[in-house]
Amino acid sequence: MSLAPASGPASATAFTPRVFSGIQPSGGLTLGNYLGALKRFAGYQGGGAETIYCLVDLHALTVWQDPERLRQQTREAAAAFMAAGIDPARSILFNQSAVPAHAELAWLLSCVARVGWMDRMTQFKDKGGRDRERVSLGLYAYPALMAADILAYRATAVPVGEDQKQHLELTRDIAAKFNHDYGVDFFPLTEPVIEGAATRVMSLRDGTKKMSKSDPSDASRINLSDDADTIAQKIRKARTDAEPLPGSMEGLKDRPEARNLVNIFAALTDESPDAICARFEGQGFGAFKPALADAAVAHLAPITGRMNDLMRDPAELDRILRDGAARADVISAPIVEETRRIMGMIPKR
Repeated sequence: MSLAPASGPASATAFTPRVFSGIQPSGGLTLGNYLGALKRFAGYQGGGAETIYCLVDLHALTVWQDPERLRQQTREAAAAFMAAGIDPARSILFNQSAVPAHAELAWLLSCVARVGWMDRMTQFKDKGGRDRERVSLGLYAYPALMAADILAYRATAVPVGEDQKQHLELTRDIAAKFNHDYGVDFFPLTEPVIEGAATRVMSLRDGTKKMSKSDPSDASRINLSDDADTIAQKIRKARTDAEPLPGSMEGLKDRPEARNLVNIFAALTDESPDAICARFEGQGFGAFKPALADAAVAHLAPITGRMNDLMRDPAELDRILRDGAARADVISAPIVEETRRIMGMIPKR
């Protein structure tokens, strides 16, 4: 989709084109994070919009985190971003907690959002389960923080997977209500960017479930830290079926595991899923899986190597994140200050 400036609801106001997105640094990143997010993030650089990418460590706190491990995972996520092609000279890369605008705007927007909107968030229902009264308030309210992450930069586009689309719709609702309540055209109605063959990469063990870094089975995912032998072994053992591959994706409608592997192959090689099906039409997974393993290793091995190199210098990673936070603050602080003014707060200075 186009990353052209978005307009607010009340006028033809044009907003500076900005792409914003973030990933939680809670556990090692996976092939799903790479194909669904990092690879896409890198591709937006130089596309005519400012690109701002965030390690959302405040979101990670919605469940308890070991402090030292969280710091290490934040550095590891930063290394993964850069190894995947995000250039901190061309994009802004930072950790969320280092920029005060996120937390302050989250409170202001929490007073605009409505409880009923939060009640409809399916991710809270999934994560909270039957024992919702015992989970943190942060887990319930964090969609307001997600809205603040986006609107602190008046981002016009957010690359998201299908599972995050509902949260972006909430962000649009909050922006629209703020603009309406205060009679302004201040926040854009941010557009979701959902594209590509593997915007939702599924588990290698169950094609109906998303590939997750929190899944108890390490065999369910490919980690960006996995070596070549481990990647090949996981693909070889990935669950499939006994049927040969059809000539198009239409024939995989009721075969979730097979469909997932074809989508992964297509995303790794920048081909269409139908082209992959056509190449392997009539063949079984004995032929398909080795080819997929070769493609995965060829694509991921340089990323893993670069991540390992970057992780050897944590002080440099911290410096890059601090520099990114300072640049993010230059954009976000005036936006939050104007939000305060619109809502009736006495100016800070």
